Amino acid sequence: MPAAELALIDDIRAASRQMVRELGFMEATVAATDYPPSAVHTILEIGARGPMTSVQLADILHLEKSSVSRMVRKLVECGELKEASDADDARIKPLSLTPKGRRTLAALHDFGRRQVAGALAGLTEKERQIVRDGLGIYAKALKAGRDAETELAKVS
Repeated sequence: MPAAELALIDDIRAASRQMVRELGFMEATVAATDYPPSAVHTILEIGARGPMTSVQLADILHLEKSSVSRMVRKLVECGELKEASDADDARIKPLSLTPKGRRTLAALHDFGRRQVAGALAGLTEKERQIVRDGLGIYAKALKAGRDAETELAKVS
């Protein structure tokens, strides 16, 4: 790998680690909640996508089904989520937000928006667009790389 490409990769990795720390994902709880990152993401994803099963959630969050099951159980016990029964298949239990979960979701959005607005406050409009576009491109590229590795593993 050429030195210039290696330097670019190392710079991106360093910036990614710094973002993770600045966003609070190294802490036991995030976004001014008492919940770990996986639980916060669960609330955000169900809030954005609507009811889904634990299997779907595990796929979206890239977590083991057993980890998701434990986390979901805790969120149900805390009153954030509720399980329903599917009319056609009793084994399928869609998860949705409770009223408490919707309040938590609103608080998460408020916290996240304030955090991002604070970060963008010192940037020009052009820099803000660059940040948005760059993060979107980077996220897509990471997903494409992971998808390619998954396909390669299926073939092997």
